[in-house]
Amino acid sequence: MSVKLYNTLTRKKETFIPIEEGKVKMYVCGPTVYNYIHIGNARPAIVFDTVRRHLQYRGYDVMYVSNFTDVDDKLIRAANELGEEVPAVAERFIEAYFEDTEALGCQRADVHPRVTENIELIVAFISELVNKGFAYESGGDVYYRTRKFDGYGKLSHQSIDELKVGARIGAGEKKDDALDFVLWKAAKEGEISWSSPWGEGRPGWHIECSAMARKYLGDSIDIHAGGQDLAFPHHENEIAQSEALTEKPFARYWLHNGYINIDNEKMSKSLGNFVLVHDIIKEVDPQVLRFFMLSVHYRNPVNYNRELLDSAAASLDRLKIAYDNVKHRKASSTDLTENNDQWLEKIEAHHTRFLQEMDDDFNTANAISVLFDLSKDANVYLLEDHTATAVLDAFLSKFEDMFFVLGLQVKQEELLDEDIDALIQERNEARKNRDFARADSIRDQLKDMNIILEDTAQGIRWRRG
Repeated sequence: MSVKLYNTLTRKKETFIPIEEGKVKMYVCGPTVYNYIHIGNARPAIVFDTVRRHLQYRGYDVMYVSNFTDVDDKLIRAANELGEEVPAVAERFIEAYFEDTEALGCQRADVHPRVTENIELIVAFISELVNKGFAYESGGDVYYRTRKFDGYGKLSHQSIDELKVGARIGAGEKKDDALDFVLWKAAKEGEISWSSPWGEGRPGWHIECSAMARKYLGDSIDIHAGGQDLAFPHHENEIAQSEALTEKPFARYWLHNGYINIDNEKMSKSLGNFVLVHDIIKEVDPQVLRFFMLSVHYRNPVNYNRELLDSAAASLDRLKIAYDNVKHRKASSTDLTENNDQWLEKIEAHHTRFLQEMDDDFNTANAISVLFDLSKDANVYLLEDHTATAVLDAFLSKFEDMFFVLGLQVKQEELLDEDIDALIQERNEARKNRDFARADSIRDQLKDMNIILEDTAQGIRWRRG
């Protein structure tokens, strides 16, 4: 077993070697919980859930931490607009985050730390940086001395002189250098705040992840991950803070997923193309959105539109139907042991290729191609009317293993009787309205779910096959 991953820090693909053999310490930056998550937030949630699943499947014990930013400028503005307290807004959207991401097949992290539950820890972290000369207080704010950290810019591969271009001191800031960034913000009138050695205030954005990663995973971690937009300045600043304090490497491997475009344009509120997961999954199976995201390598950009999503739905459906057909044949299988080796070897070869693709920087796009190859062979096997239990079991087992790693639900939910009756009624109405395409679609859907329709003198009757 040899997992390789692309490390943003070195800009090359490397063999994954964890700090402690057999164990992985993984930190993924979570959302600021002032609204429902958009599909840009969903992509890292899906991608790094899949990374975690694959590492677990490969036998690693993964400690997975993903934070919630539950206080910052956006949350304060949202709370003021809604006429609510910041904690109430944060709590509501944390629950919404879990609802949406779990619908997408994402497992909860082992720990979901919140900024507001770790203020004392963050204050202590900042105090240590001040004591070491890497931070200073100015007018109730505390800033990090960026130039004092020799390695600043190593993640984004920029020199301090390159970074200086465009850096400025904003209105109200009292920092010594335009490159310095805030660790602690003095409270404004009416804002939520906490006590500190520098007066009432709240943490800056970058410091929270450094402090919480250290608390739950130690001074050095294996994998730090997030969206490409976080590489600079957020992750760059985390490195500066953490390594200045501990004098140890903060993370061995840095993983970043690519951007999402909407109809070939960058997603942004100003363009009016901001797409919330909460809205999408009211209309589309959340599993389809996950499958769609994984159909592109995580480091590449994803272009989103409904046509592409519909195509993903059809592709995922083909895979599930292939699995269901094998499962249905299994009901009439026999314990034949003759001449099965060739098929068993084919199935195992697909599984080996799947793992090779996932081991190669978590290439879900190629892994899905292997899943389709497995599906094609399953269909050929069934068309040839084979019924060997061992082969059918092998097909089912590999389908289930591959779907688990990808976080997809292979097994179709069984329709309730009232759902079947409703579909048949809809089919009857479609036929009356001469909407034969819809009628045929419902018939095929019921067939795929192993529901047999029978015409009788009293009308359509159905039974489970």
